[in-house]
Amino acid sequence: MRIAVTGSIATDHLMTFPGSFGDQLIADQLDRVSLSFLVDDLQVRRGGCAANITFGMGCLGLGPILVGAVGADFADYRSWLERHGVDCDSVHVSETHHTARFLCTTDEHHNQIASFYTGAMAEARLIELKPIADRVGGIDLVLISPNDPDAMLRHTDECRQRGIPFAADPSQQLARMSGEQIRQLVDGAAYLFSNDYEKGLIEQKTGWSDAEVLDRVGVRVTTLGPKGAVIDHKGEPSVHVTPAPELGKADPTGVGDAFRAGFLSGVAWGLTLERAGQVGNLTATHVLERVGCQEYELSQKVFLDRFAAAYGQQAADEVAAHIRCHHA
Repeated sequence: MRIAVTGSIATDHLMTFPGSFGDQLIADQLDRVSLSFLVDDLQVRRGGCAANITFGMGCLGLGPILVGAVGADFADYRSWLERHGVDCDSVHVSETHHTARFLCTTDEHHNQIASFYTGAMAEARLIELKPIADRVGGIDLVLISPNDPDAMLRHTDECRQRGIPFAADPSQQLARMSGEQIRQLVDGAAYLFSNDYEKGLIEQKTGWSDAEVLDRVGVRVTTLGPKGAVIDHKGEPSVHVTPAPELGKADPTGVGDAFRAGFLSGVAWGLTLERAGQVGNLTATHVLERVGCQEYELSQKVFLDRFAAAYGQQAADEVAAHIRCHHA
């Protein structure tokens, strides 16, 4: 199954604030917030939603196609992704802009405040999917992850016009996009990804109820943080997928991307939705245990041992028939 992942490709600047954001907010003055946080740590890491997702899929043994826009400073990053099984031949390189930057501060409760500099990502709207499909011999699914809003809309429209199944993942762009734009991204998606907060925001901004959203998509996947994920398919009972136990919490940045990587890998392997959700949860757990979105390693044996411990040996055996981690 050939999966193309469109979206942001960025460098992450991750900072840690040794306190609580909530303690710094004054309830009756939220309309004029002026705050500066003295942070204890700065980590510069590879990131961007599409790059994170394809990295995770590559680590699980797939060959995902990365689709996005970068600057001329992408060479080392490209080499890193290609070494982890990612097809970067359809990445657009800007002649004038740097690769996007994500700046994020995390407090002691893992709450986050972030900013995103678009940079070369603005040129993602110039990318057409048909030449990519022609190059690889066809695309079975396109994930539309957070990106330049015009690019997200263009890719979604092209998928509809060409009859290519697509998955909608508007998440971080929900705050910027209008209700009409969100409806355009969601309607007809084979899969819709969001966390539980974003789920409510989608319904609020589109004016659609939960049931109306489910009428318009094939499968709705909602991540619940430490409570796992819930998967909804119209006419069937909701499936709650419990989280995979973590060995420790380092940083939550990129956890949602890793879940998508695992879930889509399970879909590509033809697993059940529940099993795909379990692969997503365990992949996400690996990210939570590290600082940075692509600092984890997936060992074939360790991954399957942890999968069996979390979800049972039978489930692990089903996954073992497909997974091909780079590390033994």
